[in-house]
Amino acid sequence: MTVSVYALDDPRRDALVRQARLHFVSEGYAGTKMEPIAREAGVSTATLYAMFDSKAALFAAVIDEASADFTKRMAGVKACTGPPRPRLTSFLTAYAEFLSDAFVRAIFRLVMTERHRFESVATAFYEQAKQDFGAVLVAALTEMAAKGELKVDKASWAASQLMGMVEHPLFFVPMVTGDQVLPARSPASIAEDAVETFLARYAA
Repeated sequence: MTVSVYALDDPRRDALVRQARLHFVSEGYAGTKMEPIAREAGVSTATLYAMFDSKAALFAAVIDEASADFTKRMAGVKACTGPPRPRLTSFLTAYAEFLSDAFVRAIFRLVMTERHRFESVATAFYEQAKQDFGAVLVAALTEMAAKGELKVDKASWAASQLMGMVEHPLFFVPMVTGDQVLPARSPASIAEDAVETFLARYAA
């Protein structure tokens, strides 16, 4: 599964990946055909195969691009500083809004569905997500505990508890119901309540 070197900075590659993402999300890996992707991206099928030598290579590129996009969306949160309440609220609101995005859930659903075909791609995707979100929060909680702002003995457990309070209503329930059951409250409201509950337990 390879990608031609010259294609990496070719604008046609971006068009192909964008169209492929739509097809993979809506039709699944098995149902996706290469020819419609090429046509909708405005390139020939020969050009598509010159850039991606197989459907598997194109799928891997779609997941890599999605992972990079998710990382960019959380980049600003990593630099957030200040007292625990606004700092945690900023992080958790960004995380909640991320989880509430139907496209994000569609990508996660796609990766889970195709994990048996692309185990290394799926593993890399999940590890990157863990680093982007969990590791950032663990580091922040560790820092706040060291300053005496929080009473946290094990930052990883505390991080899991805080993130779990938004993951359940905004991610897991919609995932298992096919987005048929969505929360009535806004992501920001859910995040604020979660931080309030968290600080009631861990505030110094």
